[in-house]
Amino acid sequence: MFGIDSTEFLLIVIVAVIVIGPKDLPRALYKVGQIVGKAQGMARHFRTGLDAMVREVELEELEKKWADQNKRIMAEHPPETSAPVMEALPAPQDDDATAVAESPAYVAQYGQEEPTPIAPQPARVIASDGPPYLAGEPGHATKDGTAA
Repeated sequence: MFGIDSTEFLLIVIVAVIVIGPKDLPRALYKVGQIVGKAQGMARHFRTGLDAMVREVELEELEKKWADQNKRIMAEHPPETSAPVMEALPAPQDDDATAVAESPAYVAQYGQEEPTPIAPQPARVIASDGPPYLAGEPGHATKDGTAA
């Protein structure tokens, strides 16, 4: 701890007790602790700033190195002649949707040319005094109290 031997530390404590006094010593140690904490925080902030600057310099050096390597590689392996350009696809027509629905792959996958419409399901009614039932089932009363 700061290169202070135990005998030196004991001598400092004895002098502090004599000079400051045992009554004010805890308050003095508290203030010294605050000052040391602030100094450590400032040192940490300074060190962090230096580390950030060093990283930026290293990053710039790496970018220069990569740019040089990229130029060397591009000089060794020049790009080929222009690659073939893909032809633009024609705009979809309205007949395309029906052609897909009538295609053999569609029919093989779905088994029919047009999907079957889903039948509507009867509404479920929950009576306040009984279990839920399907609307219109015989033997159950409707909302207005008449038998269905």
